[in-house]
Amino acid sequence: MNKIVAPIALSAVLALSLGGCSSDLMVFFNQGGETQAQQPTSTTAPAFAQPFDANDVMFAQMMIPHHSQAVELATLAEANTTTPAILDLAARIKGAQQPEIDTMTAWLTSAGSMMDGHGAHGMSMPGLVSDADMAVLEGATGAEFDALFLSHMIQHHEGAITMANDVLATTQNDDVMALANAIVAAQTAEIAEMAGLLGQ
Repeated sequence: MNKIVAPIALSAVLALSLGGCSSDLMVFFNQGGETQAQQPTSTTAPAFAQPFDANDVMFAQMMIPHHSQAVELATLAEANTTTPAILDLAARIKGAQQPEIDTMTAWLTSAGSMMDGHGAHGMSMPGLVSDADMAVLEGATGAEFDALFLSHMIQHHEGAITMANDVLATTQNDDVMALANAIVAAQTAEIAEMAGLLGQ
């Protein structure tokens, strides 16, 4: 092994051996045989200005699956109706709620929490569509689907607004406040829109 290859090989072995260590520094040898330290590129969760308390975490743990069902309902609309107003609404729901899911997932990662909120806290998420009602929706088409979709989505949005208002009463975190307020504003407006489509 020549004088250049050997230090490089040693560098690779040493880097691998340090991979499981808690140190933030990676030590390697340069071609001159001298040790150097380099700060690795961070792969940790994004930093937030304020910590997330237990209620903030629970809000995210519950709202993520709640939003996920809304995305599922909106995706179902794309297959089961051709009504332009419903399709437009479904696209906007997906466009808003999937990024919010991603945001809340980053909160949980930052807080070192897992997605176990619903089971761990033993609390129901208001507005969720039951499995039986989802099965009916999956089998419906046309005007029947539209009416069911709007009715269930209104209920779903009302549940999300309740959850958002609950966390607004306790949180001290600006990121949580901003998202919760955005949910209340957007989904209140969409409820009014859906009520109009139902002729209410």
